[in-house]
Amino acid sequence: MSPELISIVVLAAVFLIGTLRSINLGALALVAAFVVGTWVFDDHAPEILAGFPANLFVILVGVTYLFAMAKSNGTVDWLVQWAVRAVRGRVAAIPWVMFAVSATLVALGAVSPAAVAIIAPIGMAFAVRYRINPLMMGLMVVHGSAAGNFSPLGVLGVITNGVVERSDLPGSPTFLFLSNAVFNLALGAVIYFALGGLTLIREGTRATEEPADDEYPTAAGSATGSVGIATRTRPASQTLTLNRERTITVLGMVGLAAGALIFDLDVGLMAMTVAVVLALVSPETAKNALGQVSWGVVLLICGIVTYVGLLEAIGTVDYLGNTIASVSAPLLAALIVCFVGAIVSAFASTTGILGALIPLAVPLLGTGSIGAVGLVAALSISASVVDSSPFSTNGALVVANSPKDKQDTVYRQLMIWGFSLVLIAPVLSWTVLVWMGGW
Repeated sequence: MSPELISIVVLAAVFLIGTLRSINLGALALVAAFVVGTWVFDDHAPEILAGFPANLFVILVGVTYLFAMAKSNGTVDWLVQWAVRAVRGRVAAIPWVMFAVSATLVALGAVSPAAVAIIAPIGMAFAVRYRINPLMMGLMVVHGSAAGNFSPLGVLGVITNGVVERSDLPGSPTFLFLSNAVFNLALGAVIYFALGGLTLIREGTRATEEPADDEYPTAAGSATGSVGIATRTRPASQTLTLNRERTITVLGMVGLAAGALIFDLDVGLMAMTVAVVLALVSPETAKNALGQVSWGVVLLICGIVTYVGLLEAIGTVDYLGNTIASVSAPLLAALIVCFVGAIVSAFASTTGILGALIPLAVPLLGTGSIGAVGLVAALSISASVVDSSPFSTNGALVVANSPKDKQDTVYRQLMIWGFSLVLIAPVLSWTVLVWMGGW
C-alpha cells in the first residue's frame, strides 16, 4: 500500500474510532498526524505541526471569549432587544434576517468566517431566547455567508475568477455568483421549513413577547420541542440600556466588524484584543468568561485540520487529483473532481482546494465535451457549500457559539448535514451545471 493510501486509511480509522468511542476526534487526529508523519513519511515535529491552524485557533478562542463576556455583561441581551425592534418583533423573520445580513457582508468583500464570527453569536442569542432551533439558526448564518461567497467583490469570487483566468479558461463571474447564490438560497429554504420555520410562522410570535421558560410549559412548546415557541407570556423583561461596560463592548464589536470588513485585519486577534480590553476595564465580568470557551471544540477542530494539513503537505491531495485526471471518461472525471473538492473542503481550506483543483480540471476541459463555466461553478459550489461541516471554520463557530447544553447535539447534527452535502452537492451541481447544463 502506498504512503498516500495509508494516510487516507488512517483518517478513516480516526473517524471510526471517534464514532465508536467517546474520544475527542481532535486528540485522535493529532496522534494520527504524529504516527503517520513520523513512521510513514519520516517527518519531524515542526513539519507535522506546520499544518496546525493557528489562525483558526485564535478565531475560535478569541470570538467565544469575547462573546462570553458580552453575554455576562448584558450586551448580547441589549443587541437582541435592538434587533427585535428592527424586525418589528417577528420571530419567524429572524433566521432570514441573519441569512441576508451574512450574505450581504460576504458579497461586499468580507471573508466568510469573519461574517459568521460576527453574526453567529447574535443569531444564537435569538435562538436561545425565542426557542428557535439552534441548528436552523446556525445553518442559516453559514449558508447566508456561503450565498455571498462568489460575488465578483467577494474573496472567493476574486480568487476563483483569478485562477480561471490564469488557467486560460473561459469564465463568467456573474454566472458563478448567481448559481452559487441560488443553490444556497434553496438550501436556506429547505433548512428553514425542515427545522421549524412553519411552526414559527403559524405561531406568529412577536419577539416583544417574552417566551415562556421551562417553568411555564405550554401545549405549543411541548408539541414542537426545541423548535417550537411557547406562546404564553410572562411579564416583559426590563428594557436594557447602555451602561459604561456595554458601551465599551458594543464599540469593541463595531471595531471588530470594521477591522475585519474594511481594513482586512485578523478576526481572531481583533476579538482577543477587544476581550482583553474588556477584561482590563471589568475584571469581574472576565473572571469566569475564559472557562466558557469551548476548549473541547477547539481541540477537535484544530486536531482534524492539522492532520488534513499534513495530507496536503505530503502530497496526498495532489495524488488524488492526478489520479482523477487520468480517468478516461470526462463527465465521470468531472464528477470525481467535484466530490474531491467537497470532501477535502469539509476539513480544509476552501480557497486552497479550489486553487488546486481548478488547474487539475484543465485536461478534462481540453476534450471539448465539458463546459468550463459549468464545471468551475459546480466545483466551486461543491467545495464551498460544505463549510457547514463542524470541521470547517464556519461550522466550528456555530458549534462554539451554541448553547452549552446543546453543543454536542449541534455538533452531531452539523456533521450529518455537512457530510450529507458532501454526497448531495457534487451530484446535484454536476447534474445541473455540467451534465444537463453544458455551460
